[in-house]
Amino acid sequence: MSDPKFRQRAVIGFGLLILCLLPPLAHLFGQEYFISLSSRILIYALAAVSLDLLIGYGGLISLGHAAFFGVGAYVVGVMYYHGYEGELLFHLIPGSENGLVVLPLAVMISALFALVIGAISLRTSGMHFIMITLAFAQMLYYFFIGLEKYGGDDGLTMYARNSLPFADLSNDSHFYYVCLGLLLLFVFLMHRLINSRFGLVLRGASKNSKRAQATGINVFYYQLVGFTIAGAGAGLAGALLANQTEYVSPGLLHWPLSGELMVMVLLGGLGTLVGPILGAAVFLLLEEFLGMYTEHWMIYLGPFLIIVVIFAKKGLYGLLIGIGGEHDT
Repeated sequence: MSDPKFRQRAVIGFGLLILCLLPPLAHLFGQEYFISLSSRILIYALAAVSLDLLIGYGGLISLGHAAFFGVGAYVVGVMYYHGYEGELLFHLIPGSENGLVVLPLAVMISALFALVIGAISLRTSGMHFIMITLAFAQMLYYFFIGLEKYGGDDGLTMYARNSLPFADLSNDSHFYYVCLGLLLLFVFLMHRLINSRFGLVLRGASKNSKRAQATGINVFYYQLVGFTIAGAGAGLAGALLANQTEYVSPGLLHWPLSGELMVMVLLGGLGTLVGPILGAAVFLLLEEFLGMYTEHWMIYLGPFLIIVVIFAKKGLYGLLIGIGGEHDT
């Protein structure tokens, strides 16, 4: 039981079992609301895992990750709006409610935004990088506030979720399993990426970029690709959230959401793939249940986060499986 690898497999296996059985268990005990709450956790977990690729493995502290989350959500909202109104986007592109069209489009456009923002931001480092990512996110936030056609500051309401041929997304259980499947797929892809040569270079550059450059490695290229992939993952999460809430607003691009995602990563375990999922679950469950008693629930989260950061270097996940320093999954 003291073997970290055994404990890691046990924790992951138990977690997967709970995730797979949650909808039928919620129906059995008459707590269907937990299905919707759990879907929200899975969506934010996906965004947190994508941010962990930057912070935990790339050493790139971004305060603008919410920008890609919001862009992905707005792609879904705007495409739905034009499909519902029967109006062409840019007088060329028809709207759509088809998830097989809209979800990949949200991923691609978020990745494109990440590519452009990353190409500029990665020419800086340290505090300058943090501030320029924040600046880009805020520019996009105010840009969407100014889009009166799509609700401006009030946001844009959808009247239905996207359609998929193999699942009824209006059914909360079906939607939950779609979110779970996409999260597991993204984590699997990140696991393969991180343990590939690309991941080794990205992690090595995060520790000493000058040494990596001295060996002839184009660090900028690797970081830009990592930044783009992370943006794509956040865009997918935003697209799923737009479907769950059937509503998008500029608040999804605001900097506090980037801070919340960062807290989820730190809470669950920086530099792990499972940790951000656990961090998202703990964060949102605390928000949900403490919020019933006080609107100032973060007063309790603050000391808890401080204790975790000080005494558990790999967050709650590291505490569970008994790892300390190096990256693990």
